[in-house]
Amino acid sequence: MAVPKIILFYGFTPLADPEAVRLWQRDLCESLGLTGRILISKDGINGTVGGELKNVKRYVRKTREYAPFKNIDFKWSEGTGHDFPRLSVKVRDEIVSFGAPGELVVDEAGVVGGGIRLSPEELHELVARKEVTFFDGRNAFEAEIGRFEGAVVPDVANTREFVAELDSGKYDHLKDQPIVTYCTGGIRCEVLSSLMVSRGFAEVYQLDGGIVKYGETYGDAGLWQGSLYVFDNRMAIDFTPDAAVIGHCYRCGTATKNMQNCRELSCREQLVVCEEHAASTACAEHAAQLAS
Repeated sequence: MAVPKIILFYGFTPLADPEAVRLWQRDLCESLGLTGRILISKDGINGTVGGELKNVKRYVRKTREYAPFKNIDFKWSEGTGHDFPRLSVKVRDEIVSFGAPGELVVDEAGVVGGGIRLSPEELHELVARKEVTFFDGRNAFEAEIGRFEGAVVPDVANTREFVAELDSGKYDHLKDQPIVTYCTGGIRCEVLSSLMVSRGFAEVYQLDGGIVKYGETYGDAGLWQGSLYVFDNRMAIDFTPDAAVIGHCYRCGTATKNMQNCRELSCREQLVVCEEHAASTACAEHAAQLAS
């Protein structure tokens, strides 16, 4: 019986020929029947792919044979076999789109000038010693169904809005406080923490391996609350059956972790919606026209 698996991974490292890496990765994935999304730039690689267990394992082995990618940490999760509609492998200016490629500095060891990395255990040690502020490095809608307790959730719809959000001054009161940035798998925090350091935030940490690694370590018995939003057909995952439901339906307020796209095909807004109202999901901008 086929066992579907999904891997989430990234690696910041200088790449002299991103297009050659793209062609190699595309051919490798196609030969193994993997689907998902991979982005490549001069600064590294970022991907989420899925397929049969034996083929995903072979992909990991072959990718690590390439010297710049030998230390990539692959995070594993259960798949359904239908998590991605197709394979997409592209070259971009950034492997995570903050709209600030000129600010990022990368060497063979990764991002230069970022936050101090914390393992899940080290995070707990830090929290036991001092009061910290958790800073969500994801899109605001992702935090609606899951976040660290007491976290600051910036009002951003996508990562490209973070630079303006930081430059707005609304978080300047945190510049002399310990900040712990976190995101799904760790990649957005790599960039976000470096942007914060360069803007004068004095004590910045980043959760190494992101929420995924934290959930693998502590499940729902730690500081994380709720479900984790994921960018594939699963939409959300729980670390244990005891996960708290902290989301609320945008229509009726019912507690739910269910998320769906707005029914207007041109709209990219994600909405928390209960099963009763799932069929009529539409953001405020498009609700009236869909009803007419």
